[in-house]
Amino acid sequence: MSYVLGNLPKQSVISVTLSPAAVAVNTSAEQTFTVNGLLAGDHVVVNKPTAQAGLGVVGYRVSADNTLAITFGNFTGSSITPTASEVYRVLLSRPDRTITDGII
Repeated sequence: MSYVLGNLPKQSVISVTLSPAAVAVNTSAEQTFTVNGLLAGDHVVVNKPTAQAGLGVVGYRVSADNTLAITFGNFTGSSITPTASEVYRVLLSRPDRTITDGII
């Protein structure tokens, strides 16, 4: 188990232009994007700037250094491609330390 401790010495909003791939019928799919400056262990919140019927952002994480992973859900009977070249906002929070399998 991991625990995030202390302060958030870095918190910022990053604007990044993304063009996600199509999401298949009635499924969810994680897609990854290069976002320089992200570190594994960072906490993120992602905001897609527009709504699309039947499409949702259902998860997000930093999967590796400089890599943002967004999970899109398609709740329709047709393939949906998220709008190309949209500017997503990413709220980044970086804790000052994390401990694993330790006592708080």
